[in-house]
Amino acid sequence: MLRSCVVVLVLGLSVGLSAQSASAQEFIPLWPKGSMPNSRGIALEDRIENERIRQVGTPGIHAFFPSSQENTGAAVLICPGGGYAWLAHVISGTQLAKWFNSMGVSAFVLTYRLPESPDVKERHLAPLQDAQRAMRVIRSRAATWGINPDKLGVMGTSSGGHLAAVLGTSTADAGGIDDQVDKRSFAPNFMILVSPVITMGEHAHAGSRTRLLGPNPPEQLVRAYSVERQVTPATPPAFVVHASDDKAVDVRNSLLFVKALVENRVSASLHLFPRGGHAIALRNNPGSTESWTTLCEMWLVEMGFVQWKPRP
Repeated sequence: MLRSCVVVLVLGLSVGLSAQSASAQEFIPLWPKGSMPNSRGIALEDRIENERIRQVGTPGIHAFFPSSQENTGAAVLICPGGGYAWLAHVISGTQLAKWFNSMGVSAFVLTYRLPESPDVKERHLAPLQDAQRAMRVIRSRAATWGINPDKLGVMGTSSGGHLAAVLGTSTADAGGIDDQVDKRSFAPNFMILVSPVITMGEHAHAGSRTRLLGPNPPEQLVRAYSVERQVTPATPPAFVVHASDDKAVDVRNSLLFVKALVENRVSASLHLFPRGGHAIALRNNPGSTESWTTLCEMWLVEMGFVQWKPRP
């Protein structure tokens, strides 16, 4: 009887450890030690409060992978929102990553430096530097992770949507370090934007603008980070979701961006819902807004980034 109990205990412990190992996510720092650009060299600790990252000491990506049987080869870098004051890494990060995994898409949640970090020299460059580096890191390991480097997109919610759109429209290297990883492209192949901050001019989200660009930014900087002004025919296709009752980020942000995409003959899919508030959630949305995830999945299939598979 005692032998049976021991066997059961060992088996239970083994199963528990296996489950824990399967659920644990790998964290990959973006920059080799001592090489992070735009840094004053101040050692900071990551600080998390109420599921929000308030301070970033080590920029990096948390990797979430689907099973090998479900892997489609597509991948997405997720930029959490938070008005450039914090990172809502759960609600606009890990929850979305698990949803992408259910589609067979590898997902990487970005922990990027916040503009007001005491270690940052030029506030407006830090988030973009980390986002560009993250795309390059993913592409540098694409073969190992079973990812098609031509099916790597970016997703962002709120201010994370702004960072995703800046990444999708940027052509200049914001801060490479000239290593092997830097030889990879940082350009995403598609964009998914949810309740995104887009403009830094009229209709801007005041908090995001001030934290990213400073209290009195020069017009040149305002223009450079008003993403609707940076769209070109080379900008990747975009899926954009916004709610008309968003009281935080004016819905005209999305309209301005899609207008620019259309004028440059870039494929755009805009879904403007009557309700949903700001930072439309993954689940439990009112009315038709609940359909946005289904529409997004259909769009990924339609655009050829994900292969359709019948649901059981």
